Amino acid sequence: MVVVLLAFGCATKPPPVAATPDPQADAHVAEAAAGAVIALFDGHSLSGWHVVGGGATFRVDDGCIVGTAGPGPNTFLCTSGEWSDFELTLDVRLDVPGNSGIQFRSHVRPDGVVYGYQCEIDPSARSWSGGIYDESRRGWLASLEGEAHAAARAAFRVDDWNRYRIRAVGDRLRTWVNDVPCADLIDDADASGLIALQVHTGGTGVIRWRDVRIAPIRPDAP
Repeated sequence: MVVVLLAFGCATKPPPVAATPDPQADAHVAEAAAGAVIALFDGHSLSGWHVVGGGATFRVDDGCIVGTAGPGPNTFLCTSGEWSDFELTLDVRLDVPGNSGIQFRSHVRPDGVVYGYQCEIDPSARSWSGGIYDESRRGWLASLEGEAHAAARAAFRVDDWNRYRIRAVGDRLRTWVNDVPCADLIDDADASGLIALQVHTGGTGVIRWRDVRIAPIRPDAP
C-alpha cells in the first residue's frame, strides 16, 4: 500500500532495535532507550559503518564522510544497527555533482544488494532531492513532479551545504531539505532497517556528509 499524504497524522511502531551484536550498535540501542540523540558518525572514523555493493570508496576528511564514485553498481556505507521510529538529520554537500541518496529502514539481500527506502540527492535539472525512492525494489514512491512540489525542487543547493531531515514514525515517512517539506508518504513495506549513505553508479560524484544524528521517537509521537 502506498499513499501520499497532504496532512499530518500519527502512527505507532515498536522502539528501535540493534540488528547485530556490534558493540557500537549495542551502545546506540542503550542510548535510544534513554531517549538520547545519537551521533551515528563520530567525526574522525568510520567505526560502526561498513561498505556494501560496488567500488565507490568512503573516507573521513575534515570531520566529514566523503564518498567517491567508483566502478561497479551502487555502493553504500551502512550502519551496523537497525532503527524503526526516528528522526534522522545530516548535512550533505557535493564536491563533485553526482546522484546519491540516504537509505533508511533498508536491508541487504544475501547477494549483497541493498534495498529499501531512499531519500534522494539529485543535483540534476530534474531536482527531485528529498523525494522517496524504493531502492532495488519498487522505484519511485514519492517523486517531486508537478507544480505542487515546486518549492521542494528549489530547496537543494548544488554548490553549498544542505540540511536533510527524515522522519519515520510507523508507516508515515516525511522528508525535508533545508527545512522545506518534500515528501509525505504512507507506506507499510518496512517497519525498521539500517541507515546507509549511497554513491550512485555512473562514474562521477564526490559526496560529503557531516553531523549524522538520529533521534529515536516514542511510538505514540506524531
